[in-house]
Amino acid sequence: MNLASLDLNLVVALRALLEERNVTRAGKRVGLSQPAMSAALARLRRHFDDDLLDRVGGHYELTALGQVLLDRTSTACDLLERLFTSQADFDPATESREFSLIASDYAVAVFGAELARVVHTEAPGIRLRFTQTPPTVVDNTATLLSASDGLLMPHGVISDMPFSDLYEDAWVFLVAEGNPEVGERLTKQDLARLPWVTYQRTYDAPAVRQLGMLGIEPRVEVSADSFQSLPFLVSGTRRVALVQSRLAHLLSGVAAVRVLPPPYEAVPLRQALWWHPVHTHDAAHIWLRETAVRVGAGLSDVPAETSRPTEG
Repeated sequence: MNLASLDLNLVVALRALLEERNVTRAGKRVGLSQPAMSAALARLRRHFDDDLLDRVGGHYELTALGQVLLDRTSTACDLLERLFTSQADFDPATESREFSLIASDYAVAVFGAELARVVHTEAPGIRLRFTQTPPTVVDNTATLLSASDGLLMPHGVISDMPFSDLYEDAWVFLVAEGNPEVGERLTKQDLARLPWVTYQRTYDAPAVRQLGMLGIEPRVEVSADSFQSLPFLVSGTRRVALVQSRLAHLLSGVAAVRVLPPPYEAVPLRQALWWHPVHTHDAAHIWLRETAVRVGAGLSDVPAETSRPTEG
């Protein structure tokens, strides 16, 4: 396919048509008359050799190909918009724009809050928008990054995208204060027999994958989309939960839980900022990455009292 022969305005028209499923509404959305949008639809149908929209009664429905193109067109438009808004120069003190970052509630609490404080001081016109990391991040990394300015994610989960390292953290376990089945330290046998509370997909955490190498498969009783909810889901139960040391320290006292080191040498968590290659040379994103690295380097050390592993 020769891109030079394509009218990229058709991409915008295609997105509007697929999302609105109505020629008149699609035209109003992109500033085209009804005849002009009808002509664009005709060109798109010839290009794809497919009707894209089928009339069913008094409305249109997407064809099978139209349904496939719906998500792809949205991604392509987001990527093109970010491509053509790239800047050669960026002055954080005077610019006004928004950066969208995909992050877990852990990353927002431990790192994002400090990043926001620094941005508030140094770049008053800059807005940060944090969106929750979806469970599909491993399978759709490129698509997600094409529609955002970055992803806060530890190493060991995704790959094949540029990144900047931010900081390190350690893994610790939470158990209820009144759990009589756990002594002063956890054992591997405890982890095998006790029920777990986990964040989304347990097996994505390298520290949990280590357990599989030790022959221990977590028996998940509850899962949640929030790391910060885990202490409350552990309190008053027999459950255990694996969380980051920095977050455990930050949430100290919010729930009746004990923080215990792993009974194995858990691999450290190395948090990074990942981005789509289209942003690599953009001045605004270079500033964002450099600021993020500086903020990460300025974080205090991992709490020592919760970072020492024990054997058992």
